[in-house]
Amino acid sequence: MRLLPLFPLNLVAFPGEKLNLHIFEPRYRELVRDCFTEGMTFGIPPFLDNSVQELGTEMRLLSVEKTHAGGEMDIKTEAIGIFRVRKFMRQAPGKLYAAGQVEEIVQDEEADTALREIIAKQVRQLYEALGLRKLLLQLAPDFKIFDVAHHIGLSTEQEYQLLGTTAEQERQEMVREHLERLLPAVLEAERLKERVRQNGHFKHLQPPQF
Repeated sequence: MRLLPLFPLNLVAFPGEKLNLHIFEPRYRELVRDCFTEGMTFGIPPFLDNSVQELGTEMRLLSVEKTHAGGEMDIKTEAIGIFRVRKFMRQAPGKLYAAGQVEEIVQDEEADTALREIIAKQVRQLYEALGLRKLLLQLAPDFKIFDVAHHIGLSTEQEYQLLGTTAEQERQEMVREHLERLLPAVLEAERLKERVRQNGHFKHLQPPQF
């Protein structure tokens, strides 16, 4: 186990994700300064149901983009791994910010290629149904579930469940099932919107021939 500075937030970050943050609290400005000067990483454990969760994502500070006159900062970070908090401390020794004794969670990254193709098709159907073709994800042939997880309508609680799933194939199954439930509802909602849009329009209908 090792001591890791912690920055609880009401979000889930996935490995490989780039996350931009606006830092304004003094304790987290101190955390960013320490990461910048000492090359430290920090962790984001999600703050859900009014409590800090035991799983979190380790983040690397990439850059401090801007320091505002009042000391607030805009930073760029990258998620690099998942950990479990074994002991939470409201303050690291001699610091304002929180910390935890954490252990790294090892991931099984082996994917099912057939499932990957199914999920890619489902994602395309979802975005096309929503009229978001221009925003359609350009999925790499070997994409991971964490690459799409923020873009498929999962709740924060579902994202946290995904974070705690250590095998890629299990994550694939979870996302496939989610999209199977979601797609029919989205398609029906889009059909309903189209019917509503057509109401009140002059209709050019061909009468039947008797």
